[in-house]
Amino acid sequence: MDSLTQIVLGAACGEAVLGKKIGNKALLFGAIGGTIPDLDVLVGSLIYGNEIDAMLFHRGFMHSVVFSILGALLLGWLVHKLYNTRKRLHTTTQKDWMQLFFWSLFTHPILDCFTPYGTQLFAPFSNYRVAFNNIAVADPLYTVPFLICVIILMFFKRKHIQRRFWLKMGIGISSVYLFLTVSNKFYIDNVFKSSLSEKNLSYARFSTQPAILNNILWYGIAETEDSYHVGFYSLFDATNRFSDWQTIPKIRVFTKNHYRDLDCLAWFSNDYFNVEKQEDGNYLYKDLRYPLVETRNGYKAVFNLKLYKDGKRLNMKPFAPEMDDFSFALNALWKRLKGK
Repeated sequence: MDSLTQIVLGAACGEAVLGKKIGNKALLFGAIGGTIPDLDVLVGSLIYGNEIDAMLFHRGFMHSVVFSILGALLLGWLVHKLYNTRKRLHTTTQKDWMQLFFWSLFTHPILDCFTPYGTQLFAPFSNYRVAFNNIAVADPLYTVPFLICVIILMFFKRKHIQRRFWLKMGIGISSVYLFLTVSNKFYIDNVFKSSLSEKNLSYARFSTQPAILNNILWYGIAETEDSYHVGFYSLFDATNRFSDWQTIPKIRVFTKNHYRDLDCLAWFSNDYFNVEKQEDGNYLYKDLRYPLVETRNGYKAVFNLKLYKDGKRLNMKPFAPEMDDFSFALNALWKRLKGK
């Protein structure tokens, strides 16, 4: 999920573990713990000179169960040593701090597993990306009510019963919404399969996921031998079938056998990708897992990576979404979300 969501969830974990003992400081430390896994973006850029390697490091080991355990042990021990002094002596235990950091670290990758981006939950033993594809990487309906509840509880004293009430409300509302998105995912998969059957399309596999910022408009992609077929469906549509179909020919100007880096990128995209040559001699890698965006010139892929040859390897320029007219795309998303 996005950074704000992880901060809120981490803060709630801090409150659940140590709120009664240290009040709002528990929210702060929980928020810090909830942020730490995403620091792998910075760590990756420091470790690797190749931008592809740095990108692939994100949601790797620092988003794993192993890291959550090791990080909790280390941070719990360290923070307890620093915090448990003078007037605060014996107000908390080392076990308290280890629990706080475990839950704030562990819930971060667990929540990420529900997004299409996924996370390597079992690293370093496996690079399998757990991705349930049922909620967008940023969804205000999950985050905003949760955030409001956390803000409200901050105004009550640490042992006040209302503080615990608002914590339960925040966790409860967000959890119920997350469960509803899982139900939507099962329903949407059935709708997409029925839509493909009506088109008499013989496909090898398919994937569905919600469009950004909502769980109402969904995107589906089906792969055939020589192309991808993508469509959209809103829960507000008059018929329970996908529409706005686009056919995207498979274009791969070179294969995984040419560059190991392309093999890594294909793994990252779950093999839903195209590679096109540009006029400047470089290459455009299109990750087609993510929904196409409607522009003034038709639907376009926005999760594009600009690749270039770097010695015997491929490298890429810093990622920037392809968005010519953001306001038009946002308005088109809103119109399609309302159904047709």
